[in-house]
Amino acid sequence: MERPVSTLNLYSRARHVYACLLGVVLLGPGMAACGRGDLTSPSPIGPPAGTSAIYYSAVGASDANGAGSSVPCFPFTVCDDGMGYVPVLVRQLRATRQVTLMNLGIPASVLGPATEAIARRIGREVSGNFIDGAMPFVPQESTLVTVFGGVNDANIIGDAIEVGLAGNDIPGYIDTQARAFGADYARLIAGIRARAPRSFIIVVNVPNAAAMPFAAKYPIGHRRVLQTIAVALSRESNRQLGPGVVVLDVMCNPITYAASHFASDGFHPNDAGHAEIARQLAAIVAGASSAPSSSCSMMTAIQ
Repeated sequence: MERPVSTLNLYSRARHVYACLLGVVLLGPGMAACGRGDLTSPSPIGPPAGTSAIYYSAVGASDANGAGSSVPCFPFTVCDDGMGYVPVLVRQLRATRQVTLMNLGIPASVLGPATEAIARRIGREVSGNFIDGAMPFVPQESTLVTVFGGVNDANIIGDAIEVGLAGNDIPGYIDTQARAFGADYARLIAGIRARAPRSFIIVVNVPNAAAMPFAAKYPIGHRRVLQTIAVALSRESNRQLGPGVVVLDVMCNPITYAASHFASDGFHPNDAGHAEIARQLAAIVAGASSAPSSSCSMMTAIQ
């Protein structure tokens, strides 16, 4: 089944300049040492202090580029006037401090190689994964990193089940793929920490894709399977919680699923949806506590 990924062609056109663009940015003022990780520096357990300058790296898929908003951004650009959650968050933070942005959003991407391999096997077109396409370019100066992904992964695993890859053991297949997703997530977080040891990392967990508007057109059986997948992946996201890593719980926040926060494709956030994500991220940066719920009604929204 085709998923609404409106920026895939844009990414394909931009991909050949990716390395050059990142090289220029990384070697710019204040970024010349991005290729080296100072592994001896202690990992912080809180957000950047007070009004101190922030070096912000955003890791994600098309949402990080503002897909669905009124002003989406070209991949790998700063895009100060964008209406996606990344530039909106930057503008909010700049009200009180200097902020330098590295937007590593990759449209039509998945979190790790495990899901990408499934996508290739079933003929789903993806543009890469966060581990190979974003993690190596996180600057060592980063003091704030956000990671938001997993819905594309959930859809691909759901499609794999639809075409029979799970055989007669759908629960077992979901469990296996969720564990692979979790292993890739741990590898991603460890890689970010190795490259940017002073970074405060906010993991945005996976929402219940089956409860998002785009999924309403699917048969109830597929929606139930998609819900099981999304909940499993979200729990793996929650397991990344640890020193210097907090989790923003969008799975269990009812506002995540408000129809008024989605673009016409029912998949990407609109301006209001992006603004809400930015608001929640800004609150965490300002010191608000954030802990994911182990269970909630949104995990069983599709009966």
